[in-house]
Amino acid sequence: MPLLRQVPGFVAYYWVDAGEGVMLSTSVYEDQAGADESVRRAADFVRDNLVSLLPHPPQVTAGPVVAGG
Repeated sequence: MPLLRQVPGFVAYYWVDAGEGVMLSTSVYEDQAGADESVRRAADFVRDNLVSLLPHPPQVTAGPVVAGG
């Protein structure tokens, strides 16, 4: 998503279709400031473009990466 790639510290973005109408996304940033900015930009985008398509408001969960491969 170009919107999030423009945020300083962007590392990666993943969108997952978990089935039965459930979708989730994961963004990875070099620091908390980048993660916070991506949440703000994504919230603005959803509010301005997608809110009528969503049955429930998005949930935001954040935390440090503790393992990778």
